[in-house]
Amino acid sequence: MSSLLLLDQPRDALWSGPVVDCDVHANVPSLDALFPYQDPVWVEAARERGFRGPAGLPLTYPPALPTTARPEWRPADGRVPASDLGLVREHVLDRGRVEHAILNCYYAVDSLRHPDWAAELARSINNWLIAEWLDKEPRLRASLVIPARDPAAAAAEIDRVGGHPGFVQVLLPVRSERLYGQRVFWPMFEAIERNDLVVGLHWGGVAENGPTPTGYASWYVEEYAEEPQVYGSQLTSMIVEGLFQKFPKLRVSMLEGGFTWLPTWSWNLNKKWKGLRREFPWVDRLPTEIIRDHFRFSIAPADMGPPEQMRRILHWLGTEDLLMYASDYPHLNTDDLGALLALMSPTMQANVMADTARRWYRL
Repeated sequence: MSSLLLLDQPRDALWSGPVVDCDVHANVPSLDALFPYQDPVWVEAARERGFRGPAGLPLTYPPALPTTARPEWRPADGRVPASDLGLVREHVLDRGRVEHAILNCYYAVDSLRHPDWAAELARSINNWLIAEWLDKEPRLRASLVIPARDPAAAAAEIDRVGGHPGFVQVLLPVRSERLYGQRVFWPMFEAIERNDLVVGLHWGGVAENGPTPTGYASWYVEEYAEEPQVYGSQLTSMIVEGLFQKFPKLRVSMLEGGFTWLPTWSWNLNKKWKGLRREFPWVDRLPTEIIRDHFRFSIAPADMGPPEQMRRILHWLGTEDLLMYASDYPHLNTDDLGALLALMSPTMQANVMADTARRWYRL
């Protein structure tokens, strides 16, 4: 089997209980699809300038790359994969008998440097998600999109639509110009906590520097293999800066970043905290305790290794409710869900497939 979507063999052969999918992509089919939800000033500006959408999107998810979409999920008529509610119903909700799915629309708004245009683009995406997805399908929930470069504008957009019952999360691209724990972002996190939303830290984003501590890699495979360190850096920043002491109800989902790196990363963070905690005395407990209270991780990609090693990693997580099922639709993953579930206790299986996400997102 080569999918996390329960589709390559009958679902009941793997899991007969409920399913909550915490990472299903909803892709904007074209900029024109957002025009009905934008102020005419920005529609005119886009047409006059020949603007067709943010430049960062094809860099994050190259359209022709096999991992961007499974072949059977590429519409024969050339439409953008995962750009239509009917496609998501057919491929995910109905076929997988999914109870709830969390839509994540990454449109690379953060790659647009014009602050007002970025804010308007995020606003139109959220209006589009409400009208074309959430209002038409009760099984869907969604992450709202923000102009991530501008914390004040992000907070305003969160307050504008954060009370809509369909939004349960705020999508943050994991690559950013500054680490998210820094205080410049606190107004944004205050708005997230105020609206009882989850932070969805998801692959994507742009930064002035390269994706490694020493610059840009030569090959795509290097950047792809180095993704976990970006997630680890954001996790470390959020903990060390005292984000969860400032906002004790904040919840963070790590999406599309894997989880096998977490045990060694958190162990090392515990060690540094014990030796250097006088430098940041506001962090009043072990980082692993903060992680267990404030973070959850999607299982896509699972980065499956030998069963015995994966069993140790699951044990080292230290709790059975840290992971959540994600199909990462329509992206191609080659992890074996059956093999992963076989390593888990019945309680952990139920948590991963539905219960943890149901609690985390207040479903």
